[in-house]
Amino acid sequence: MFNQLDPLLHSQLRLAIMSLLVSVEHAEFTFIQEKTRATPGNLSVQLNKLKDAGYVAVTKSFKKNYPLTTCKATAKGIKAFEGYVQALQEYLHVKKT
Repeated sequence: MFNQLDPLLHSQLRLAIMSLLVSVEHAEFTFIQEKTRATPGNLSVQLNKLKDAGYVAVTKSFKKNYPLTTCKATAKGIKAFEGYVQALQEYLHVKKT
């Protein structure tokens, strides 16, 4: 009756990260940290989990001699996010008999 919710996206912070990334082309680590109010360490751990699953691409570079981490939702990540949202909608729209 119900589709299983993706356990990777069922985490509040990972869901917030993906929500941000599907709405932009890419985002800097500091932007994601500011919007989610996550600590740098926790955000880094959660981004690595999303990266390992293939949901997020992480690029590390330098901007004016400072480290710059940029994140982007992958096609796989967007598909997983859309599936998660659809599954939630199914949970919310179950008719009671």
